[in-house]
Amino acid sequence: MYGLLRPLLFRLEAERAHGIGLHGLDVLERAGMLGLVARRPAASPFPVPVLGLDFPNPVGLAAGLDKNGDHIDALFGLGFGFVEIGTTTPRPQPGNPRPRMFRIARYRALINRLGFNNDGVDALVRNVERAKPRRGILGINIGKNKDTPNESAHEDYLHCLERVYPLADYITVNISSPNTAGLRELQEEQALRRLVGTLREAQERLGARHGKRVPMLVKVAPDLSDEDIEAAARVLADLQVDGVVATNTTVSRLGVEDSPHADEAGGLSGAPLMAQATYVLRRLRTRLPESIPLVGVGGILSGADAVTKMAAGASLVQCYTGFIYRGPVLVRECVDAIRRRKEAPSRGHVPPA
Repeated sequence: MYGLLRPLLFRLEAERAHGIGLHGLDVLERAGMLGLVARRPAASPFPVPVLGLDFPNPVGLAAGLDKNGDHIDALFGLGFGFVEIGTTTPRPQPGNPRPRMFRIARYRALINRLGFNNDGVDALVRNVERAKPRRGILGINIGKNKDTPNESAHEDYLHCLERVYPLADYITVNISSPNTAGLRELQEEQALRRLVGTLREAQERLGARHGKRVPMLVKVAPDLSDEDIEAAARVLADLQVDGVVATNTTVSRLGVEDSPHADEAGGLSGAPLMAQATYVLRRLRTRLPESIPLVGVGGILSGADAVTKMAAGASLVQCYTGFIYRGPVLVRECVDAIRRRKEAPSRGHVPPA
C-alpha cells in the first residue's frame, strides 16, 4: 500500500506529509490494520544482544521522525527491532521557521533544518508512560535548547537524562545536529570530555538510584576530520561510553550540487550520505575498543546498504530517510539481508580505514 500512497504524500510539503503519514499509521495501528502497509520481518528468532540488551532484530528507526514519542505503538508495529524517539529538550521549542524540510527525490535524499522542534521532555515522558508494552527496544535522544549557551549545555543534558532515565532502554546524547547553532562545537575534544564526563558520572548515580543501568550512547557528525574522529574516539574510549551512533546528517552537498534545494541550509540525509557516514563508522570501529558497539546510520536505502554498515563495524543499524522513500518494506529487507549475512560463512575482519 505504501507504494500507492507515496506519490500522493510526495505531492505535499515534506513536513506536512510526514505528519499525515504518522497519523495514518496511528489510525491503522489502533484498528489492528498495520498489516496493510507493512509485512513484519520473518517470525523466526533473530535476537541481537548489544549494549546488554536483547534487540528483537538489529534494524531500528533513527531519531527525528517521532520527536515527542507520539507514535511509539505504530512504529514498533512496523517491525523495527528498536525505535529511537526525540531529540527532546528540557523546554518546548518550535524549531526553525517553515519550510524547513526539503526532498531531493532524484537522489533519494532530504535536507532538514527542523532545529529540535519538540514539546519538551515532560511531554515526551507522558507519551512514553502511556504507550503500550513495547515490542522492541526504546531509545530516547536528548539535546539542549537553542537558547542555552554551550557553557551551560550540560545542565540541559543532565535534566533530560534524569527525566528519561527510568523509561528508556538506552539514551543517546545528540551533540551533532547541524541545525542548532554551535551544537557541534561540543564535539571538540575538551568540550566533549567535559560534557560526556559529567553525563557519565550522572549515569552511574542514576543507575544506583533506580537499580538499573541504562546504556548511554553519543551521536557524532559525518563531517568530522580524521583528526577529529581520532580525538573523539580517544575521549569516548577513556570515558567508557556504552556506544556510539555514527552518524547524524551532513552539511556537505557533495553529489547533489545541481539539485533544487541544494542551497537550502540544514542537514542532508539519504543516499548521498552513505559513503561519508560509513567512512566515519569504519574509522571509529578501528579506533574504539570492541567493547563499545557502533550503530550505523546514514544512507541506508536497501538491504545491501544495511549489510555494508554491518561489514564496516556496526552492531545495529538505523534508517530514517530510506524509510521515507521506501516505506516499511525497507525494514524487512534490511532484517533479511543482515540475517543472510550472519548465516553466511565469515568474511573476515573489518578493513582498516
